[in-house]
Amino acid sequence: MVEIRARTRCIAFLMASGAILAGCQSSSFDGLAAFGDSAKTLEDDSAVAFYKNDELITNGKLQFQEKNYGKSYAIYKRAVDVFPEDPAAWLGFAASADMVARFDTSDRAYQRLSRMIGNTPVYYNNIGYSHLLRGDLPGARRYFLKAYELDPANEVTARNLELMRNSVNFAQRG
Repeated sequence: MVEIRARTRCIAFLMASGAILAGCQSSSFDGLAAFGDSAKTLEDDSAVAFYKNDELITNGKLQFQEKNYGKSYAIYKRAVDVFPEDPAAWLGFAASADMVARFDTSDRAYQRLSRMIGNTPVYYNNIGYSHLLRGDLPGARRYFLKAYELDPANEVTARNLELMRNSVNFAQRG
């Protein structure tokens, strides 16, 4: 009999506690959704970006080819955030930064690229072109020659060296 009274008191206490809690709002329960997961899982996430593996790089290349350098810069900036170990993202970011004269940014990108693809014709061609855009012709020539030494048959290197030859032969007119 004592045991039944104790159980009855316990059940009455639990029911009273449940009634009290039902009338209150506790901030600790506000953030819960069904199945105990966070209420954030129910929020609208339509603004969350999802990218296919190459979508940012492809869009960045397209904007760069169309000479929309500001757009390509923004797209490649996002690409290096999303894919920080992708050399294509960093190359596009550096080249776009060069084209909008953000040489401080391109220098950081080339520094990062030096650890990824440092001793390649692509790297030396791009950094050489960066120096050409800055008006640093000796620096540009030095990088183009490094690219040429690594791959003498590279057409991009040949065009860049020709560009160097023409920029030395003809004075700039403003």
